[in-house]
Amino acid sequence: MKSIGSFIKKYINVFLGIIIVLLCIGIYFIRKNTYLEYTSNLYYMNTYIQIRLFSNQEQKAKEALKGVEEIFKVYHDLSNKYEKKDNNLYTLNEGKQDDFLLDSRLYDLLEYGIQWYEKSNGLFNINMGCVTDIWKNYREKESGVPTQEELFACDISIDNIKLSDHKLMNQGQNIDLGGISKGYTTSIAADYLKEKGITRFIINAGGNVVVGDHYNQGKYQIGIENPNLDGSLLTVVNANNISVVTSGSYERYYEYDGVRYHHLIDPKTRMPANYMKGVTVLSKDAKMADALSTILFLMPIEEGMKYLEKIEGVEAIWCGMDGTLYRSKGFFQYES
Repeated sequence: MKSIGSFIKKYINVFLGIIIVLLCIGIYFIRKNTYLEYTSNLYYMNTYIQIRLFSNQEQKAKEALKGVEEIFKVYHDLSNKYEKKDNNLYTLNEGKQDDFLLDSRLYDLLEYGIQWYEKSNGLFNINMGCVTDIWKNYREKESGVPTQEELFACDISIDNIKLSDHKLMNQGQNIDLGGISKGYTTSIAADYLKEKGITRFIINAGGNVVVGDHYNQGKYQIGIENPNLDGSLLTVVNANNISVVTSGSYERYYEYDGVRYHHLIDPKTRMPANYMKGVTVLSKDAKMADALSTILFLMPIEEGMKYLEKIEGVEAIWCGMDGTLYRSKGFFQYES
């Protein structure tokens, strides 16, 4: 009986050992497949930026957050036209040298902006800095309106931006990258996260939203704010791995004599565009979405709808001056 009892006891110990091993394996896989949220709140490019990552590796996530912040800091400094840094946009516009050897990242950003000038028939013009400066001064005073003489005294020719061999020739340029820098930087940050193996994320850079894979096998729901700012939503976009970018007259503006003057300036009239309250662009390319949201805002809605038909993989929704909504042909697929 003793030998039988010893056998049973040994069998039980082996059985318990197997159970413990299986439990440990189960706990390991549960932890491995549990995605915790890691967040970071930043302020660059005159915008509050929220980063949300979902990862099962704490150290990896924290390092990625630091990397994303560094990206936004670098591009904030490079594209800043109001604060002098080492060979940044302020220095270029200051024009104290005949030519500038540019940081390759700023050079690429400038080249990208010039490409959209051509694609938009001149509506997207990064050499509008002198005009946007005039409007900025009036907006900060919240009084008066610039005269046509003031506005048209500026030379905004894109030909004043001469790029070659990573150099910019001083031609009296006044570059403003406000219509492209946030989307461009957000796109680079998203690509960086994917390169680091973090595919589940949300980046919200003040109206420039980029999402990756969903953290729980679903789809992200991204609300598009009503331009009336009454707390309601125009609609909700359901999608993963997409950028959602909005441009509107309600973002930065001032009122004078009962008229609202916002910051999105038509290079042809040099006045704020007055075709709509806002437009939101959906694209897998955050750089493109940011540029297009500005371009479409500067076009009559019908013209913008026709323009967008020529660009593959991009959808948009417009809010007219009377609140009427207009959608591109494929936009409905994101609302189901």
